[in-house]
Amino acid sequence: MPRTFHDLPSLTALSVFEAAARHGSLKAATAELNVTSGAISRQIKGLERELGVKLFVRNGRGITLTPEGEELYATVGAGFSKIADVSRSIKRFDRSRNASIVTTDTTASMWLVPQMPQFWNRHPDIIVDHQLAENNRNFRPEEIDLRIRYGMGGWMNDEIEPLFGDWLYPVCSPEVARRFQGAAIPDLPDLPLLDVNWVASDWVTWDDALLQGGVVRRPRRLRQIGKFSLAMQAAAAGQGVAIAWHRMIAPLLANGELVRLTDLIFPAPGTYCLTWSKARPLPPAAQELRTWIHELAAEERSRPGPALHCRPLARNHSVRRGDGPGVR
Repeated sequence: MPRTFHDLPSLTALSVFEAAARHGSLKAATAELNVTSGAISRQIKGLERELGVKLFVRNGRGITLTPEGEELYATVGAGFSKIADVSRSIKRFDRSRNASIVTTDTTASMWLVPQMPQFWNRHPDIIVDHQLAENNRNFRPEEIDLRIRYGMGGWMNDEIEPLFGDWLYPVCSPEVARRFQGAAIPDLPDLPLLDVNWVASDWVTWDDALLQGGVVRRPRRLRQIGKFSLAMQAAAAGQGVAIAWHRMIAPLLANGELVRLTDLIFPAPGTYCLTWSKARPLPPAAQELRTWIHELAAEERSRPGPALHCRPLARNHSVRRGDGPGVR
């Protein structure tokens, strides 16, 4: 069979491989490409035969890239991204004043978006496309200009610039704080607690927080909430005590919607970072956005951190510790 000039494998097979590698799932690639699972498997097996190596390791939860698969995915993903960039540029004539950024819902709604008017006032000609994602499965990282992410680093295909760290501590409404006036760290497992049912492995749960306070008892009453912002709303509404990230909820503390409960406080294990793909240079608009985000981060770092000891709330009615953990 004659080879093409560039001696490439089938572009169809490469496209199937890229989708499967990005999702970490043959089933998800099947849904995205709208083909049968048999067609996906045949393309992957054919590509592995042609290259003479295994590209994936199958496991009970999906597929994992082999070292050869990782190498191929980095190149194929970057190549497809570049082709997509050129195609979009041709279609839209000029995207030099567009910038795209991905953040989690929490970082967007509670930190970045409320401050975006500053950027628009400075750069009214730049269009910022903002996407929300908790992981890499809903977008191609190589096609996004910038990303604000939290973690321990180690993102091999990205340029990484630290922004700031954070602290965590329990918070609740003023009413709940008055109800449990005098509660100490060992009392927390007996209180009504709100936990975020998070998908990220580095998300801090109540079990983690209690261990930070030297408490080994499990919570008696724990409600699961699917998003951090909803957990903060529930806490402000008097539904229980939640673990807060200081950088995200400082305005809610300042206006009195939330107050700290007990002296439990500990540093977040990771760092907020600004990242972008090594495979593509930042366009001019994204460079402007990057500069502005670093200015925001510098302002954030200059603000005083949370006090190591929280100030007791003034008691305006009697509290009976024997009332139990329920919140009325």
